[in-house]
Amino acid sequence: MVKRRASQPPPKLRPVVTRPPAGTIPDEPGSYQFKDKNGRVIYVGKAKSLRSRLSNYFQNPRNMHIRTAQMVATAETVEWIQVRNDVEALMLEYNLIKEHRPRFNVRLVDDKSYPYLAVTVSDEWPRPRVMRGKRRKGTRYFGPYGHAYAIRETLDQLLRTFPVRTCTDNKFDRHAKLGKPCLLFHIEKCSGPCVGEVDAETYGTYVDDLCQFLEGDTEPVVEKLESEMLVAAEELEFEKAARIRDRIATVRKAVEKQQMVGDRTDNIDVVGIAEDELEASVFVLFVRKGRVTGRKSLIVDKVEDLNAGEMIDKVLEGLYDEEPVMGMPKTVLVPVEPSDTELYQDWLSLLRGSKVAIRVPQRGDKRELMATVVRNATEEFNRHRLKRASDHNSRAKALNELQEWLGLPESPLRIECYDMSHLQGTDYVGSMVVVEDGMANRREYRRFKIKTVEQNDDFAAMEEVLRRRLTNYIEDQAKPVSERGKFQYPPQLLVVDGGKGQLSSVVKVLEDLDLFDEIPVCSLAKQFEEVYVPYQSEPIRIPRQSEALYLLQRIRDESHRFAISYHRQLRDKRMTKSIIDDIPGLGPTRKKRLLKELGGIGKVKRASLEELTELSWLPDPVAKAVYDKTHGHT
Repeated sequence: MVKRRASQPPPKLRPVVTRPPAGTIPDEPGSYQFKDKNGRVIYVGKAKSLRSRLSNYFQNPRNMHIRTAQMVATAETVEWIQVRNDVEALMLEYNLIKEHRPRFNVRLVDDKSYPYLAVTVSDEWPRPRVMRGKRRKGTRYFGPYGHAYAIRETLDQLLRTFPVRTCTDNKFDRHAKLGKPCLLFHIEKCSGPCVGEVDAETYGTYVDDLCQFLEGDTEPVVEKLESEMLVAAEELEFEKAARIRDRIATVRKAVEKQQMVGDRTDNIDVVGIAEDELEASVFVLFVRKGRVTGRKSLIVDKVEDLNAGEMIDKVLEGLYDEEPVMGMPKTVLVPVEPSDTELYQDWLSLLRGSKVAIRVPQRGDKRELMATVVRNATEEFNRHRLKRASDHNSRAKALNELQEWLGLPESPLRIECYDMSHLQGTDYVGSMVVVEDGMANRREYRRFKIKTVEQNDDFAAMEEVLRRRLTNYIEDQAKPVSERGKFQYPPQLLVVDGGKGQLSSVVKVLEDLDLFDEIPVCSLAKQFEEVYVPYQSEPIRIPRQSEALYLLQRIRDESHRFAISYHRQLRDKRMTKSIIDDIPGLGPTRKKRLLKELGGIGKVKRASLEELTELSWLPDPVAKAVYDKTHGHT
């Protein structure tokens, strides 16, 4: 890849990106990035021809869409990265968007945190459980499902057929030590691995059959159970045959819940879209072997001007940024074709390792299925619009009111709030929370461990935190953009929890660093919720029912919560520090195993050197180090 910088930033009085010199932009595929005066990437695009695409941005702004014109007016430089083909340009564009989160690019966000049915296949005795959030290694996921109760209901039906454990590791260990199984074993919803009632091979078969069933491959499971029932009947084991008959009935009941929407060979994702000028709702059905195995909805923030095909482009990029838990489909059904169907088919085929088709259903069952998915997207969008109208209006009103009440030069799109936490001067910490466009941006939150303040002195602690944060900001401005750190952007309003004393500490730092005229600051006193600003003796009393005061209160409370959580984390870590911590060679895994096998820290302290060296998995030098540490030897 070849990376080129197009031009130097234009004069400050004309914040418009200048056109690169003629002939410097390659007529090749690649990705391009527009950057603002602070070096922040504000837009990322891709092109089959960088020269042709970039030339479209350097024309009369009146001929461009208002959002595109605003982006170009905000940018000061443009850069590009040349690649070998269109698919590489597509992948590079998405990776850059994911890394920089540009404000002028379309954003896809999960409308809700969907629950998955996860099977912890890497455990010695795997178990199914409801999980949300980031995927973990060694775990197989099925779904997503609309509601957690739907997972638990289905799982409860399947446990008589696939009697795997659903208990936590702590409960499993407790019953293993007692030598007695829990109630689920007695009602035949667990095979009792904790007390050795089932061998590892048989248990593994239960887990494999459960995963096969959840993938939608239900017929082999039913056929296997029917075969076992017939064998039991032929051998005159009628009670066993009756239990298997009941298991078959529960499996078929669970199968009925997996809605059949196609042939058993169908392995498709169906994408439906409902939209307005600002946003779009995307609803996706995951169909495997003809059955609905999951569903998901996304909200698209239409920052860019997109036609119908380009909207499908962005949806596909967001939907398949990582492989779906149920695997890549053979076919993706969409309401309209992407802007370049062949390009996106090649990309999805590369991800799947075999051919993937993108189609617009024209007739028959697939068209009816698409209509159903679009109806679901429309219903989700209507619910979101009601919520959006309320949220967006209140956020905009809060920011405008803050600008008016505090006399700010502009609406504070980035607000930072600071708070301190300690217990009688110990574990002193500070927090910084960030609100952008009226919404918390947790990616920008920062925590500070106080280094220079030993006593109970919130003023000095606040001064230290602010000095460290703003000094980093000043130092970053002198560095190239690629080398700048996490404090490279200044707040448009700095809020501290407290009264005049805390405010004075902040003003002192701002004046020392020559930033007082650049960064507005205020403090929010808890007693009467009064707002103080520098060099003004009387507080500003923002109306108690105003959106502005409500926003300040939320920011203050969030910074307080964040500071306390960090303080508790440090305190708990200090209080739970063990005598066998920090022993060379004894990492978390070995430490956990040592405590488990010997029966706790007390047993470790009383263990002889011979007992420790007899542990085959513990190297002799590490065993000697543990013995010396626990017996006071140096």
